[in-house]
Amino acid sequence: MTSPLSHPTADGRWTPRLWGTLLVLCAAMFLDALDVSMVGVALPSIGADLDLSTSTLQWIVSGYILGYGGLLLLGGRTADLLGRRQVFLVALGVFALASLLGGLVDSGPLLIASRFIKGLSAAFTAPAGLSIITTTFPEGPLRNRALAIYTTCAATGFSMGLVLSGLLTEASWRLTMLLPAPIALIALVAGLKLLPRSTREKNHNGYDIPGAVLGTASMLLLVFTVVQAPEVGWASARTLLSFLAVAVLLTAFVRVERRSAGPLIRLGVLRSGNQVRAQLGALAFFGSYVGFQFLTTLYMQSLLGWSALHTALAFLPAGALVALSSTMVGPIVDRFGTQRLIAVGFALMVLGYALFLRVDLDPVYAAAVLPSMLLIGAACALVFPSLNIQATNGVEDHEQGMVSGLLNTSVQVGGAIFLAVVTAVVTAGAPDRPTPQAVLDSYRPGFMVVAGVAVAGLLITLTGLRGKRRAQQQSVVVAKSPVRETEQDRVPVRD
Repeated sequence: MTSPLSHPTADGRWTPRLWGTLLVLCAAMFLDALDVSMVGVALPSIGADLDLSTSTLQWIVSGYILGYGGLLLLGGRTADLLGRRQVFLVALGVFALASLLGGLVDSGPLLIASRFIKGLSAAFTAPAGLSIITTTFPEGPLRNRALAIYTTCAATGFSMGLVLSGLLTEASWRLTMLLPAPIALIALVAGLKLLPRSTREKNHNGYDIPGAVLGTASMLLLVFTVVQAPEVGWASARTLLSFLAVAVLLTAFVRVERRSAGPLIRLGVLRSGNQVRAQLGALAFFGSYVGFQFLTTLYMQSLLGWSALHTALAFLPAGALVALSSTMVGPIVDRFGTQRLIAVGFALMVLGYALFLRVDLDPVYAAAVLPSMLLIGAACALVFPSLNIQATNGVEDHEQGMVSGLLNTSVQVGGAIFLAVVTAVVTAGAPDRPTPQAVLDSYRPGFMVVAGVAVAGLLITLTGLRGKRRAQQQSVVVAKSPVRETEQDRVPVRD
């Protein structure tokens, strides 16, 4: 049973316990996003201190992505079956312990192992936390407001990770690993008191063990292949065979899910056009942003000579804009709907990326960089909450964890795939004589790919708007009486 104190009151007001519940869930999502972005700036210091090669350093980042992206589907369905509160709290405790170990180890393999464990635990906290929100707040304005605040914390964590890493690395890279531990422990203690108790799904048709094995294996292999492809070569035998194995595993997974009485993913969920557009939109949204951030960081530090902190502060306006908009996005969604906001957000994102193509080797920040950061920040504020709302609306409570895991998988896989593609494009165009101007010119095709991915996201979203308009027109025709026509029926209908 869920405590009535854990639900909004009859007039829609949130109780203090409800605010506390949301704060705990936001803290976990903030940590997940913080951990993704914070380690990047610390990598040079880690490599120098532990005497690690470039390829080993890559796995400090990739290990987290592998655990996170590979196990999200399993994490989401586990939350539905075993109880969202239980899964969330156990995974949060593991996250805190792995953070502590990551700051104390003295070898590269142990550090990579701790990062994989953190990614694994985040793969369970993220879908469990999102499904707690969607089953606690009723669909509509209250849920939209909660999801706007929740997703804003994720975007803020990602932005703040850049700034905090720049500050902490000046003292010690170990602080970037240790910082999440006390925050996670505080959230864990608060969660034990505040999170609503949830019952396990009792009427399920058993555990889909074959589907869990095949789904997890296919996602792990896909993320691993994409992460390694820029290093070993996209056309290498290893990469091609890995992609073939992924295709075989996914085909077997689909066959198992279609026959399973209690599938890991109910494939019928993907018959909804809104659901498919939300998943593809998440792929395009996060994939384009991660590629942009990667190239922009290289541009600012390698070509312009900016410090890690200076670079982090350059991204700050985008994060600040997202944070300030947290309480305003929900009412905007209520008024205009998710499809329109996602379309506007992708349009702003495309414009921001296009403007950034003007940068040179001596940019004036206020004129060349700041406009793009503000446009991209506004896009993130509109798109990310709207995608979460669109993906979870109309879904039964017992499948909220499944859909949450699917959406987070789309986000992580999109980031891994398109970052690898951007890296490959830039690497292929690397100049023989790396003068600053030649290097900048080699970055431009990568920025074009980033903009192209955002354009694809915009086009996918626009198909939903056209479909909605067509459905409205058809509903008007069906509503008319075939026997008696009135004067009102003869008035042309306007969209």
